[in-house]
Amino acid sequence: MLTYIEKITHTPAEMTQADVHSLRRYGFAAADIHDIVQIAAYFNYINRVADALGVPPEDFMRPWPREDGGWDQ
Repeated sequence: MLTYIEKITHTPAEMTQADVHSLRRYGFAAADIHDIVQIAAYFNYINRVADALGVPPEDFMRPWPREDGGWDQ
């Protein structure tokens, strides 16, 4: 499921029916897959809106380490 969500987030145009079938092989029903897609898509949408508007992170959020070793503020 997390691999599926990561693909939705980073390369949504590359999603195929094979991705859906992979979830079914792990026992996810159609309703489960629907929920997975809706929740991941909603959070991706909200994060993009917040980023586009320059909304600062909440006070309780700590910086996240980037892959290059730096820190996002």
